[in-house]
Amino acid sequence: MSAAPHSASPSSATSGAPADVNELVPAVWPSGATRDESGVLTLGGISATDLRARFGTPLWVLDEDEVRAQARRARAAFTAAAAAHGVTARIYYAGKAFLSIEVARWVTEEGLSLDVCTGGELAVALAAGVDPARLGFHGNNKSELELRAALDAGVGTIVIDSFVEIARLAELTAARPTPARVMIRVNSGVHAETHDFLATAHEDQKFGFTLTDAVTAAARVREAPGLELVGLHGHIGSQIFGTAGFVESAARLVDLHAALSADGPLPLLNLGGGFGIAYTVRDDPTPIEDLARGIVDAVAAESAAHGIPMPDLAFEPGRSIVGRAGVTLYSVGTTKPVTLDEGRARLYVSVDGGMSDNARPALYGAEYSVRLASRTSEAAPALVRVVGKHCESGDIVVDADHLPGDVAPGDLLAVPATGAYCFSLASTYNYVPRPPVVALRGGEARVIVRGETVDDLLSRDAGYTGPVRALVTPAPESPMEGTA
Repeated sequence: MSAAPHSASPSSATSGAPADVNELVPAVWPSGATRDESGVLTLGGISATDLRARFGTPLWVLDEDEVRAQARRARAAFTAAAAAHGVTARIYYAGKAFLSIEVARWVTEEGLSLDVCTGGELAVALAAGVDPARLGFHGNNKSELELRAALDAGVGTIVIDSFVEIARLAELTAARPTPARVMIRVNSGVHAETHDFLATAHEDQKFGFTLTDAVTAAARVREAPGLELVGLHGHIGSQIFGTAGFVESAARLVDLHAALSADGPLPLLNLGGGFGIAYTVRDDPTPIEDLARGIVDAVAAESAAHGIPMPDLAFEPGRSIVGRAGVTLYSVGTTKPVTLDEGRARLYVSVDGGMSDNARPALYGAEYSVRLASRTSEAAPALVRVVGKHCESGDIVVDADHLPGDVAPGDLLAVPATGAYCFSLASTYNYVPRPPVVALRGGEARVIVRGETVDDLLSRDAGYTGPVRALVTPAPESPMEGTA
């Protein structure tokens, strides 16, 4: 569908516009993303228009090869950095970024362990056949039921988050023949340069123990016969660039590690994750290899300064493994030019998803980029705000980017770098069903998480007497079909 280009002030909408509004910036997209000879976006060797014709929109698309490649890269980077100092490094994929049975299998097949933080995530990991010994169990409010399930399954490590949890675990393990391996989560006091809700190491928040309280927590753990203290855990936040915060946090944790090691063995130090990725051309994330060397070298230097053996290390990347692998496809429903102050103009582009499939802009003010996926265009760029269909003014998918000025209803848009936390945070707000997740590999597409229908949502309502057919047009082809 085409329409006359939307006009905009040369000094406004085109200001800051990219030289080529059709370009796919490599750092933001999966490595296999390109355009075919007709200008259509292709992902994993499949055109975006074919994906829409088959599965409908909105649609979460996940490049399996990209996930696997980033998992291998992270494992290689931290393993090499640790080996240079004669220690080992275990990499846990942070499942909260994106967890499904298939994704759990991909990352563990690439040699990663898996971090879960609820009974539900534990169930997914076990359903995927992950060796329980390769699981780490987080969470600030693990219930007795969840802890019992973790112990029964044989989870490798439980990260303790409160004095209440120490007592709870001590009681649950008292009669068990094998002690439960536990770590203590510590707030290092280092403030990550990120959104307040993403910074997790400052003192006034819900996770872990302060440096002072951690000493008391360690003593209580060591007093419990059913618990074995194997190390400390720290995490300073998410979407962090550079090594400065990680290095400072590592220094404080090694200082605590040295003090606690005087009273017994403490072989492991887990420094968490939070490594940032590029969401827009303005983002310049630190390469994972540089992060690994910088953090591990800092631990080695601090250990030497304290005259103690360097502990084995663990890390928990999530976003940096799955984020870039994801692309969300949307169909344009309406466009609306809005005149701003001083003659500036913005084009509102409404799509068929929104904050129900990507809550991060509303939650954190997260920034994304967007490209026209069904074609290229020579039209002048227009400043756009891509918005969803929900009854919220904060229902924004892409706050500010540029698209060809002739973008029109029926066009297909692609928002890159949506592999992390979009699926995980999704809702059914306004009774909008959650989309399917389609994995791409070897030129084939398959559904790895089924999409919902309005009938699915109605079936959970106790007042539903059905059958009532959904008023939403179904996808052109059943999402349960095989490959493209």
